[in-house]
Amino acid sequence: MNIDLTNKHILVTGASRGIGKAITAQLLNSGATVAAHYNNTPVAIAGLTPAAAKRLTSLRANLAEVSETANLFKEAVAALGHVDVIINNAGLALKSEVEEPLAEFARKWQTTMAVNLQAVGVLCKQAVLHFINRGGGIIINISSRAAFRGDTAEYLAYAASKGGVVALTRSLARAYGKQGIVAFNIAPGFVKTDMADEFIEEYGEGFIKDDIALAEVTQPQDLAPLVTLLASGLANHATGGTFDVNAGSYVH
Repeated sequence: MNIDLTNKHILVTGASRGIGKAITAQLLNSGATVAAHYNNTPVAIAGLTPAAAKRLTSLRANLAEVSETANLFKEAVAALGHVDVIINNAGLALKSEVEEPLAEFARKWQTTMAVNLQAVGVLCKQAVLHFINRGGGIIINISSRAAFRGDTAEYLAYAASKGGVVALTRSLARAYGKQGIVAFNIAPGFVKTDMADEFIEEYGEGFIKDDIALAEVTQPQDLAPLVTLLASGLANHATGGTFDVNAGSYVH
């Protein structure tokens, strides 16, 4: 089934690389108009048709800052005219050891929570207010299998932040469904992205493959079709649901 997202206006965070970039590319190729957020490197996607490229707007914001996060949504509305779907994909994973000095440990936790959870909350707040005025909208939050099965000792903050995203998504679905707002959570396992390079260098790809049921490690483009389906509105009665994309490494 080809999913047509023509006339869908979508904001994607963390779209300059990895999962966000793959999602953005598929949304554009499906006809959507996309405001693609970045922090350091403007979003550039190779292979787009000229028509698809015209439907891409790149917007910068530091999601660790509340004011910049809130302004990102306003800029997306200004650029697109309105927003139908928000995809909160941006995130970071700072390695932190419990043996670290408290100040360093706390700094990494605060940064992780600011980007992975607080920014998602702020953008969802902005989206809900916008969607209520428009009669509905779709929220898609990218969490992690770590929210359910936990993570390694050095990524406690990451797992905790993603657990918060799951609870936030479920609460939004329950609270605003009558206003036409649906919310979904996608929980990837290990995905072969730039952000995962440090883990691969330390543990090796063989360690990752031993942990999954499939033969190949999940790629960013493996998540894009599911996100496209949810963005279409064809699966709205699954609101509040979590969709696992982890190559069978955690099933619940």
